[in-house]
This record gives sequence, C-alpha cells and structure tokens, in this order.
Amino acid sequence: MNEKCAKILKKVINNMYSNISLDKLIINDDEFYYEFKTSDKVSENDFPKIVDKMKEIDNNIFVKLLRISGVYYEGIINNEMINRISGKSFYSQKELDDYEEFLEEAKSRDHRKIGQDLDLFCFSDYVGPGLPLYTPRGTIVIDELKKEMERICKKYGFEKVSCPSLADISLFETSGHAKKFNDELFRVSSPKGHEFALKPVQCPHHTQIYASKIRSYKDLPIRYMESDKQYRAELQGAVSNGLSRTYAFTVEDGHIFCTREQVKQEIINICKLIEEFYSNMGLWNNHWVSLSVRDYDHPEKYIGDLDDWELCEKLLQKISDELCLDAKRCEGEAALYGPKLDFMFKDALGREIQIPTVQVDFATPKRFGLFYINENGEKETPVMVHRAVLGSYERFLVLLLEQFKGVLPIWLSPVQVNIIPVNIKYHDEYCKKVLELLADEEIRVSYDDSKEQMNKKVRESNIMKNPCTLILGDKERDNNLVSFKMYGSSQTISVSIEDFISMIKSEIKRR
Repeated sequence: MNEKCAKILKKVINNMYSNISLDKLIINDDEFYYEFKTSDKVSENDFPKIVDKMKEIDNNIFVKLLRISGVYYEGIINNEMINRISGKSFYSQKELDDYEEFLEEAKSRDHRKIGQDLDLFCFSDYVGPGLPLYTPRGTIVIDELKKEMERICKKYGFEKVSCPSLADISLFETSGHAKKFNDELFRVSSPKGHEFALKPVQCPHHTQIYASKIRSYKDLPIRYMESDKQYRAELQGAVSNGLSRTYAFTVEDGHIFCTREQVKQEIINICKLIEEFYSNMGLWNNHWVSLSVRDYDHPEKYIGDLDDWELCEKLLQKISDELCLDAKRCEGEAALYGPKLDFMFKDALGREIQIPTVQVDFATPKRFGLFYINENGEKETPVMVHRAVLGSYERFLVLLLEQFKGVLPIWLSPVQVNIIPVNIKYHDEYCKKVLELLADEEIRVSYDDSKEQMNKKVRESNIMKNPCTLILGDKERDNNLVSFKMYGSSQTISVSIEDFISMIKSEIKRR
C-alpha cells in the first residue's frame, strides 16, 4: 500500500508544482517518502489539497501526509538541500482514524510543548540549535535526577569523578574514537596551536584517572561515575528545538576497572542497579534486553582481540540466562570495543528507546597500557566495564515528560508546594510565615503573591502541575492550619502546619 500511495503522491506533486528535479521515492514497511526539488514553495499547509488530488486519482486509498522537511540530496552533506514529504498509508478509514487519534495523543505528550509550558528548557538562535538551555525550574529537575543517581550508585560502590569537557586529540586517537567517529567530533583549535576535541565520550578521561598511580589487585574493583556534558557533531538537519537529538547533552556515565574474575559479579550488580532505579521511576517491566554483538562480516569496525570478544559475548549470554533477562541477540549493535547488554524501553506511545547499557571492554585498557599488580607481583591488564543507567539526561527527560504528561513525582518537581492566599491583603503575613517554615525544611516552595484572583491562581498552579497547592485564608491563619489539595484531586484537606510538614516530607522521601 505504501508503494501505491508513494507513486500517486509523486504524480500529484509533479502536476501541482513546477520544475521538479532530483526526485526519488523511498518506501519501507512503516512510511514512504518522496524527495524532490522544485522552484515553488511547498509547505504542510498544502497537504489537504495534495491528499484531495491523490484521492481523485484513487478514492480507495487512505493516506496521511506527516511532515515536510529539508534533506541533502542523496544524503550527502555537500549536496544541495531538497524537499522530503513523509507519508503513511492505511488499509481502511478506521485505521486512518485510529492513527489520527494516536497523533493527537502524541501531540498532548510532546516533550517540547510540555517543556515550554512548564518552563523547563529553551533554545536560542544566538547559542545555536541543538544546544539546550535549562531554566531554573529545569535545572532543579536535572539536579534532582543527578542526586538520585548518586544515591543509588553509591550503594554499589561508585565514586564521583570530574573531568574537563575537552582533551588533546591524541586521547581519542589512542582510544579509537577519533578514527571510528571522526565525523562526529567537534575539533577545537586555537591560534596558539592547540588541537583539542570536545569529548564525545567520557571513558578515555576515566582511564587516565586510573592510570594516575600504581594500582594493586587489592584496590580492585575501582568504580568511577560522572554526569557531565558530551558533544557530538550531528547532521545539521537532524537536530531541532527538542531534547531527543542535540549537539550537547549531559550523560550519566560509569566505568569499572576490575580483574577478569570480578567481571561477572560487577555486571550482575549493574543490572540490579538498573532495575532498582527504573522501578523507583515507575518505568520497570515495560522493556526488553538486547545482547548487542559484533557484525561478524565486518570485523574492521571494532578494536580488540578476537578471543576477548568471544569471551565477552559468552559471558553476557550467561549473565542473561542467570538473571532471566531473555536477551535477544542483535548482530552489529556492539560498541567499538566490546559487546553489551542494552535495555530497550517502550514509551507511552509504544516507541522504543534505548537508555541503560552495560558494556564489557578488554580492548581499551590494553590500548592505554593500563595495569595493576597481581598477587604474584606481576603487571596484569584490568577489564573495563562501561555502564549507563540513566544515560543522557536529555533523552531521559523526554521519556519522563512524555510518559507522565509532565506530571513529575513530588521529589522531582521544581516546585513541591505552591502557596496561594485567599486575599493577599489579609493573609500575606501568614503565607510568608508558612513559606519560611517550609523553606527551612528544604521543601521547594513558591508563593503566588500576584494581584490575580485566587481562582485564577489555583488554575495556574494546576497548569504548572504543582504537586501540592496550599490555600490559606482566615481559618488557616487564626488556627495555625494549612488547607491543601494534591494535584489531580478535588479533595481539600486541613491540618496543622506541623502535620503538613511531616506528611509532605514523607511524600518527598517516597520513591
């Protein structure tokens, strides 16, 4: 059906617009695309007319034109930009109607709109596309996620480290990233002769902390964790004013240096860590696991020894069996330096997103000459285990906002309690007293002392999805009480200030 609709679309475009050239049809099982150059302007406003013309040719087609975008001809960045219209076909009007309903639901969950409505992040043409700026509210969310990651990772023996955002290019040449990902590197030069690169990954930096002094087998395992910016030179047309794909992104990353005998238990611990974190976030159980192995037909894509690759792949398969992960073997999906377990989650709209990963690496320690002194006083190469639990904070925030429509748990919400006076003239002093008491307890509290009517302030508090809204009037002031509503509830509850503080702190601690 997609092929039929694509051919009809091409015919209509050639009839409606002038000087069509450089055109090409692309068809797959899910969507179809028509790429073309024209001297006329084409926009999504033309879609209803285009669909009408398509149905004039064949009234038995059911089609949805999805978007128009600019792409490079033949996908080559040095070629000129042309139009691409994306479409999707259906076998019945009901299927099309169901898809339209799905798109409306997707629109209500779009993280870009939610992020703007909740004032979490923004973009600037001066700063550049693909470079998100976090507002005070958005920064709170990111910081709280970092704290949660640190809290859980410390239970598993990880220690925080901090590395610069750039390095001499030789670091990435030694690691293999400069060759493998040359097109994705942001290279930084200066008139004084510096040749650096913004870090696309953090693992090479962590090897140098390990290498900073002699290590004994008694020191292992050593576990580092870091949440810091990374940079990838994505194609310019691939980024937009959203967090799904950006040039700069903050990655929660960890690396373990251990003996071969310790590798299995370390990987098992990471899998438990991943389960604990995603269970706390309410996202566990809606996932599957990929055992990502080599592309056996193209060994030149990878670094390291064949024997090490064989050992790593068998080890991950054994761990999958023991933990009942039921990992699906996916050839060609391995990392540069070794196989991995990738945890694939489904979002609220059924789309798959890969975030947590565990990767075994025998190659990188050898390339950097890392060693430890074993029981016999001899040098031995450690194994490096790479792990990401939360992964990119940007992509994780996309998952959270779209999964829960912007309704964040109270521990993560930028504002946990919002105070509204019934009449600011008579209740301002009491509201400020409650504000101070809550702030002293490190509860994130705001006070709406604007001149708007109370009902409008309540509506605004709900729009901002504040977990708890206090409404303070004569009764509350005269009796040392607070009256509150939790988000999504119509019930108003009145309690003493002391009881409220105890209750809200208990809610915040809950995961």
